[in-house]
Amino acid sequence: MESDDKLYQAFLLGDTDALDTLVLRYRERLITYLCSLIRNAEDAEDMAMEAFARIMAKKPRIGEGSFRAYLYQTARHLTFRFLRKYRLEDTGLDEVEIPEFRTAEEIVTEAERSRILHQCLANMEPAVREAVWLFYFENLSYAQAAKVMHVNGKKIDNLLMKGRRLLRAELEKEGITDAG
Repeated sequence: MESDDKLYQAFLLGDTDALDTLVLRYRERLITYLCSLIRNAEDAEDMAMEAFARIMAKKPRIGEGSFRAYLYQTARHLTFRFLRKYRLEDTGLDEVEIPEFRTAEEIVTEAERSRILHQCLANMEPAVREAVWLFYFENLSYAQAAKVMHVNGKKIDNLLMKGRRLLRAELEKEGITDAG
């Protein structure tokens, strides 16, 4: 699999298929991340595609190993601008279905775990929820998450400590005690 850096450089040299590969690589995960912020799948999809379009149009200079962080930062910026403009209220997290081959029991169990997890995340303040999402669900490093959120590494560390503590407490309320 080609690195993000190589694909982005190929795109800058005129290979539009390289950008298509990056879109396919990050589209669904970016939409899911944005859903965690704005809680509307359609708007999240629009913001994700707008972020890709912005990169395609502007062709910014992106540091080595930073494409994903730059993409998420761009999408986050667009999303917050969208939220400020339209002052959307929380409408609940729309489900984003990713088809997989699983048994009915696995699907039901997964849906229940997902419901509990999203409920727990929804009870967190937005900055904590976002830091947890970026670090644990998007596998961004502390530095990348800090860059996306425009905070320093210490702030990310504090947000993640608070997030782990709150998540553990919320999961225990749901009867899940092995959340260690």
